[in-house]
Amino acid sequence: MRAGIVAGTASAILAVGLIPDASAALTVRTMSGSAIGMPSTFSKAANAPRSTFVKSGLESTLDSVFVAAEIAPDRIETTRTLLSDLKARRTDGVIVVDLPADVLFDFDKATIRPDAATALNQAGELLRSYPDAAVAIRGHTDAKGDDGYNEALSMRRAQAVAARLEGPAGHSLEARGFGEREPVAPNALPNGSDDPEGRQRNRRVEIRITPADRAGN
Repeated sequence: MRAGIVAGTASAILAVGLIPDASAALTVRTMSGSAIGMPSTFSKAANAPRSTFVKSGLESTLDSVFVAAEIAPDRIETTRTLLSDLKARRTDGVIVVDLPADVLFDFDKATIRPDAATALNQAGELLRSYPDAAVAIRGHTDAKGDDGYNEALSMRRAQAVAARLEGPAGHSLEARGFGEREPVAPNALPNGSDDPEGRQRNRRVEIRITPADRAGN
């Protein structure tokens, strides 16, 4: 019965023209029982493209950050360049741009420095590529100082950046301060001593862009 079914299937395939040359040999192999548990092998096909796997997250590539369906066609090249220049990353579908607080603000201040204009202008231009996106601005500090003070400082800094970017975004932006609660690097070395480089990475303002899918998917 099983052989008859397989043979009938082969005839049906030939009848509908799925095999271009009806005179070509068709080999049908029948077997008893289930194929589950049989050994599987993989062999490289000639001239096949190379397949690679890369780690996502902070080291994710630009191609994983950029999705063409999310932006207008005339913004594709501009957006690619901006994402690269701003060292954007993508986490769970959200585009994240980290702006170092040391570039944006003087020590212990929440007033944007004049020389922060370049980075903020690039960020504003990037937001123009995502006019329908939800955008959140998040301020962060290192672990130096009082928790309550750091929370308030990070909030003031987030609000300053949000106010600067609302024009290019075309709408108001959510601003939140997280103080030292969400570090991206250790504030101290394993031996307990200070880690200046880690603390510098933690002093940042994040621009988080959640794109609307232009394709409607």
